[in-house]
Amino acid sequence: MTIKVAVLGVGRWGVHFVRNFIHHPQTELVAVVDASEASLALCQQKFNLDRDQTVFATSWEAIKSLNNLDAIVVATPASTHYPLIKDALNSGYHVLAEKPLTLDPKECLELSELAASKELQLLVDHTYLFNSVVNRGREIIKSDRIGELRYGYGTRTHLSPVRQDVDALWDLAIHDIAIFNHWLGQTPNRVQAKGQVWLQPEKTMPISDQHGLADVVWLTLYYPDGFQAHIHLSWLNPDKQRRICVVGSKGTLIFDEMATDQPLTLQQGYFEPAGEKFIPKGQSHEVVAVATVEPLKAVCDRFIENILTNSSDRFSSGWTGAELVRILRGLSTSMEQEGTIVQLN
Repeated sequence: MTIKVAVLGVGRWGVHFVRNFIHHPQTELVAVVDASEASLALCQQKFNLDRDQTVFATSWEAIKSLNNLDAIVVATPASTHYPLIKDALNSGYHVLAEKPLTLDPKECLELSELAASKELQLLVDHTYLFNSVVNRGREIIKSDRIGELRYGYGTRTHLSPVRQDVDALWDLAIHDIAIFNHWLGQTPNRVQAKGQVWLQPEKTMPISDQHGLADVVWLTLYYPDGFQAHIHLSWLNPDKQRRICVVGSKGTLIFDEMATDQPLTLQQGYFEPAGEKFIPKGQSHEVVAVATVEPLKAVCDRFIENILTNSSDRFSSGWTGAELVRILRGLSTSMEQEGTIVQLN
């Protein structure tokens, strides 16, 4: 069986969905949609797509009634997700959505319930959950190799792209929150965040009355067992970092995405009391071997597999998307309140 797919949005990230689905052995790309004619032309040229076989359109309405359509990919701005996904599900199509699913956790839950009631797949592109390095890191944490977990920290900084629809929190934080939740097997019950605005002080987010889109954010996630994760986010820092660490009583697990040859390392070591002093013991450095698999390909494979087998899971479903959006909303509230700790219900 061949699944007929349409991709909505072929900007910086959407073109990667096009690439994956034109090469997937069980899919056929039947339509590409983008409001920009220039983006459509670039996509056609980049992948040498035949307009006799693939429909190119500037609106969802132009393709929603195609007879040969089974599933859509939504890679449009987050503020457009809810109406598009709801209409697609009501029209009987499976949906793969770019993160975040929507900007409102209630909308996420509504879409998840709608998909379930219609027995349709709703998968969210939380790409890091499909990253072989992240999944190997979870295995190491669960194996007790770093001991009792104490705290975590992460940095996600770069110079551009600067979003004009959401702030750095909503653009960047979801990745690290998803990784920490996956590694810890739990979700935070309290959150805290502070931000700073330089580039776009006149703009606001659709979900917030806070003035300006934050360019840098510092946040803390408080987990039920006492674990705390501290994250630094910025899209105007030329010191590009993609680093996330968990510190335990026996060592530290480090995922450094910029260290492409050895992205996952284990720094082991502990203290041994000697009277009133503490002596470092057992220090070692280990590069953890991990198989190389493109995470987005794994996302697309999971989406098609779930459709073909009619098997839904919560690994990166709408329900997972709703939980992550709930956390982001709590962090936004904390920023609006100048860094107060917000209890998540």
